Amino acid sequence: MNNFIDMLLNKKISVLYFLNLIKFDLIAIALYAILAGTFDHYWIFRSITIPLAVSAFVGTLLSLLLAFRTSQSYERWWEARMVWGAIVNDSRTLIRQAQQFFPKNEAGKTYVLEFTEQQIIWCYALAQNLRKVPFSGIVEEYVNKHNVKTGNLPNFLLSKHTDLLAAGAEEFHLDANKQVQMDGTIARLCDAMGKCERIKNTVFPRSYSVLLHFFIYVIMTILPFGLEDNAKIVEISLTFLVPALFVSIERTAILMQDPFENKPTDTPMTTLSRTIESNLREMTTDIVKLPVPEQPGTYYIM
Repeated sequence: MNNFIDMLLNKKISVLYFLNLIKFDLIAIALYAILAGTFDHYWIFRSITIPLAVSAFVGTLLSLLLAFRTSQSYERWWEARMVWGAIVNDSRTLIRQAQQFFPKNEAGKTYVLEFTEQQIIWCYALAQNLRKVPFSGIVEEYVNKHNVKTGNLPNFLLSKHTDLLAAGAEEFHLDANKQVQMDGTIARLCDAMGKCERIKNTVFPRSYSVLLHFFIYVIMTILPFGLEDNAKIVEISLTFLVPALFVSIERTAILMQDPFENKPTDTPMTTLSRTIESNLREMTTDIVKLPVPEQPGTYYIM
């Protein structure tokens, strides 16, 4: 089994996974709510009254901040998915161009085969490089076979694409226009790689999370003093429920903001790489073997 978590399946979502992510926040909120709700009924705190409008004002500010945070996080997640969608298309285009532009003889098929293998390895290597995980078997085999020594294997493979294109163009006297078309496809793959690296290396400001947590605890502190004192259990429950909802929304945004962190909510890079491999091998089925598709056994695709 691969070690690379990929994509949630629509038919089954693990609630326990999400609760496990926010369990410490929920415990802290529960303890804080019990203390705040209890103190509101005893000692000098009983005489303190804070208008509910103040809690509503803080809640409105918090909602606006969370809306912005969620929107920006979703934009990062969606951009990552769009980039990998473009990688799928450009991978198919590159091999189709190689098949059309190079001769149909054995020498031309050899070039097509080499482009196919390099592109498949590039997709897997890019996904695993972004997730900062060890290379899988197919990538490790390529590295050992070709004795590759580089800190950025995806970039190295794009350079190999360029070298291979130049060698093929010289050997088969490839038309300059055709060479430019293939080079443009390689350039788009390089651009996609750069976009992924930008998303990966651009950290969402930590101060924003600190500000959100500050507002959450502010509203949790003042809320009991604006509620009726008739039912202590109801008061404590509301003091817990409202901040818990805000924390859940913030955690959802955090899950989306980093789409290359080896989590179930990741951009499905391994699955997309496997799809690319299947497509490219099918396109060149006369010279390579089709892969066996892997069946998911849980609520996310491995």
